[in-house]
Amino acid sequence: MSQAQTGSMAGLTPQEVAFWLGKAVEWGQTESPDTQRDTCLHLGPLRAFLQLLLTHIHTRSSTTETMRTIPFVGQFLGRLCWNPYVTADAESRSLLLQSLWSLYSEEPHNAVERKANQWIRNLLCQLATEEEDSTTHMLVKHMGLPPKEYNVKVLRKMVWLLVEEVGESCSSLADPNPRCSCDSVLAASVACVPLVTCLETAPLIGALLQRPVTCDKAALSQDFLDAVSSAYSRKCVSLEAQAVVSLWCHNLASLEGAVMSLLDSVLSNPASIPHNLENTITHSLLPKACSQHSSIFLIVNDIFRSMLVQVEGNQTLLSLIHTFTLCFLRELAALQPQECVSLKAFFPHTPQSLLAPLLTHPSEMAQEAWPEHLAWITASLQRLTEEEEEGNRGQCGVFEAWFLLVQCADWLEVASQQLVSARPQDCGPLLWLLTFYHHPTNRGHHRTQQLVAAREVWDHLRSLFLLSAPPLPADRLQSLAGLMSAVPQQPSLDSLLVVSLLVNFAVFSLNPLSGAREIVRMVVQQSGLVREAVCVLDMVELRLNRERASSSLTDRVKLRTRALRGTLTHMVRHDTDTQPLWQRWDTHTAVPGCSTNQTL
Repeated sequence: MSQAQTGSMAGLTPQEVAFWLGKAVEWGQTESPDTQRDTCLHLGPLRAFLQLLLTHIHTRSSTTETMRTIPFVGQFLGRLCWNPYVTADAESRSLLLQSLWSLYSEEPHNAVERKANQWIRNLLCQLATEEEDSTTHMLVKHMGLPPKEYNVKVLRKMVWLLVEEVGESCSSLADPNPRCSCDSVLAASVACVPLVTCLETAPLIGALLQRPVTCDKAALSQDFLDAVSSAYSRKCVSLEAQAVVSLWCHNLASLEGAVMSLLDSVLSNPASIPHNLENTITHSLLPKACSQHSSIFLIVNDIFRSMLVQVEGNQTLLSLIHTFTLCFLRELAALQPQECVSLKAFFPHTPQSLLAPLLTHPSEMAQEAWPEHLAWITASLQRLTEEEEEGNRGQCGVFEAWFLLVQCADWLEVASQQLVSARPQDCGPLLWLLTFYHHPTNRGHHRTQQLVAAREVWDHLRSLFLLSAPPLPADRLQSLAGLMSAVPQQPSLDSLLVVSLLVNFAVFSLNPLSGAREIVRMVVQQSGLVREAVCVLDMVELRLNRERASSSLTDRVKLRTRALRGTLTHMVRHDTDTQPLWQRWDTHTAVPGCSTNQTL
């Protein structure tokens, strides 16, 4: 095909134009299954080409100029408008309509534009009715239905007939009848590809996705799965929750895309953490899917592990994983007993001795049992790390134990609360647990020094909050603020560990409220960690609300959290330039060569 025949368009070669013209001709010559399949396979690239064509039309001053620069446009659009597999796709049909309207001349200046207007009116009628024979027009007129409404009713009827047919399953898994109803499943999924964006086909899509695979003839078309996955990710199709879960079971790429979309929405908006995090995660439907299928849970966890290795130390990601696990466990508890599987199926690599103790939520036991429970968890983790350092255990076990601790971080918040009233001789294991959480790798064998620094912070806080009246010792305040500041020191102590202890002391100590507010204000202001303190306070409140225990939500605690929030909110308004630690994407260097199954 010559340059004169194809014309020219910015961003496209004559070969590309010739390719699409050839496809339009080829698709219109026969209605074989191969042609239908080829049309469906090319719908995505075709939409991109139509968008370029529409952009080019918009840059022309008139229809006459458009016909001169791209003479193939009439033939091309005309053939596509008569192709039911193209016009069934909502986006393609919309682009065709826009192109035709852009070519229509409100005041035609010559015979070419008058003829083009008549041609466009015919094509618009075809797109609106998709029926041109006189018999159909007479029937529609007799029924008193507008053509578009008639077509929609016909489509709905066809969809429900297919739904009923798809709902029938063959009687035998081992020896299915050669002509069982499963024969129609693949054909129905192929026929549905160009219709996935039509609202009326949603019941058929759901029926296909949720149909049990009773024999090898019941497989769905990969083109269908890809089309549904693409449409769902672009919010072009509305599916019921169970249909979405089934889609993820059929299509790994769709599941991975959903997880990455959740990660992107949370990590790109750290200011919302932890506000609305549970709603965001629940709305994603991923916890529901994970509770029903351990295979999905394992894939989601592998993605989380990989992200933890890449962005070690990112508190937003840690909070996301913790909250996700809470939502997952809630969905798991809501299942019927016959639908449940062993927890080991969800956590196959985790040291089994830690599984039940960590997955038990603090609200599920009496507060009097917390100290002993935390002591047991800490001792078990210490034993794992010692075995790793002695070479008796691989690093995978320690990483998996730490990953489970991240998922069950409520116990870290309980440990921070317990440290407020702990005696000096009892604080060691609790501080070790917090240090292990914030510094799991023991890189450079600095855990001993980090424990010393954590003990120093605890001593400062304890002495400050034991004071019943001002003035506050300036040297201790300055020293504490220095420990929270991000100054180069080896080994450094994670600032969020210090902020967490500070906020918990302010909330749960018996220190007068005025003194607690003043300590928080002075220390946080000097360290520049105002927003981090707000986030820690949010997490404390969320945990207390989840527990819904009257002993935890006393009027005194509510009053103190409300007052502290007021103090911190006032400081945030005057600290808009502070960069929060929630946005730390790479505060440490990930270990080279670590995969999702390796340790940090």
